[in-house]
Amino acid sequence: MKLLFKGGKVVSGKGTKKMDILVKGEKILAVGENLDFKDADVIDVRGKLLFPGFIDAHTHMALEVSNTVTADKFDTGTKAELAGGTTCIIDYATQYRGENLREALNNWHQKADGESSCDYAFHLALTDWNENISRELEEIVNEETCSFKLYMTYDTMVDDETMYEILSRLKELGGIAGVHCENDGIIRARLKELQKMKGSRIDVSDYPWTRPKEAEAEAVSRLLRIAKCVDTPVVVVHLSTAAGYREILRAREAGQKVYVETCPQYLLMDESKYMLPFEEARHYMIAPPLRKKKNQEILWQALKEGRIHTIATDHCSFTKEQKMAGAKDFSRTPCGMPGAEERPALIWQFGVNEKRITVEQMCQYLSENPAKLYKLYPEKGALLPGSDADIVVWDPEEEWTMTAESQQSACDYCPMEGTKIRGRAQQVYLRGRLAALNGQILEEKTGVYVRHGVK
Repeated sequence: MKLLFKGGKVVSGKGTKKMDILVKGEKILAVGENLDFKDADVIDVRGKLLFPGFIDAHTHMALEVSNTVTADKFDTGTKAELAGGTTCIIDYATQYRGENLREALNNWHQKADGESSCDYAFHLALTDWNENISRELEEIVNEETCSFKLYMTYDTMVDDETMYEILSRLKELGGIAGVHCENDGIIRARLKELQKMKGSRIDVSDYPWTRPKEAEAEAVSRLLRIAKCVDTPVVVVHLSTAAGYREILRAREAGQKVYVETCPQYLLMDESKYMLPFEEARHYMIAPPLRKKKNQEILWQALKEGRIHTIATDHCSFTKEQKMAGAKDFSRTPCGMPGAEERPALIWQFGVNEKRITVEQMCQYLSENPAKLYKLYPEKGALLPGSDADIVVWDPEEEWTMTAESQQSACDYCPMEGTKIRGRAQQVYLRGRLAALNGQILEEKTGVYVRHGVK
């Protein structure tokens, strides 16, 4: 069966041009002007933009954390992604202490296989490092994933020596690490200090004080100095502060290659959310926390200048009830918020519509760049002959309101509830099949696992 998308404008990082797309089966067969095939079903997309399916390169589905499990498993979380226009996610599989890497990946396959409604790949978070893991890493990098996660805080953190060794090994093998940059010592010390000063950790308005901008900036600086010693590029994930960004600019001026990811929450929300009533303020507890508003325009300017590479969600959802855990101690509240379905619409509304970035940049940050960075390109992240027929038909004029009630996520609140949007993913094609229409899922659990190793 062939599909011919007629009359739309095809978007890439290089430009937007009126072209037709011919799809056969799961692949794009041809892209060009005034295509005409008698045996193809014609899809009229006049007045619409055609994006390559969006890629969310930072998700946490079915994650066990803080004595609970995220509200969104792979079934509901990927339906939310698909409804918004995302056709592939890269979720964080985690190697728990004592596990080898194959065991860690198998654990995540058990969670995802047969459940995902969009295509999925994995990063692998490394927590336990020894000679056996170092040897095993070669097979994983070659065959499964080129990308790994390191934490500088939490129980899963690695110390500086281990980070140096892992980065060195990844350099040998052609892999790359994304790093959660917060200084663990500062966070732990301030949590203790707050308990001493106030006798409790109930007031959520104190939360950002325990994870200050300096904690991010110091960790970014330390990571980049270690990476410089190794002479390898790294990815700073979910950048939230101007202070952290300045450390990145300093390293780049010295000749380092540093990739940067940020998220809609750091572009659109600020720490005033923690002043809301107790029950609602908890919904916005994420790590790193929301920052002062002045950081937002610095990050938007970095996007405008092409100095940030990807916009991901860090989708890590918990229900209102789950967020009430630790009611007498906010440090026991699970950190994370939903964002899977909202990301493309928010970047369109507040980025493209408000002229902070161009439509071509939106394509780069949500699709093209993550595909290139994580070795999915050009099968993903492009509308080219031979690419997967992951196509988002974007209506730039449709007006709608963002609500939790209308979304696919299992989470029972929307951080941007009531936001008015002009523009949405009208039709979402996953490998040539119409999978979502106006936010409604037409085909469930048809996602496939995507290997993105270096070979």
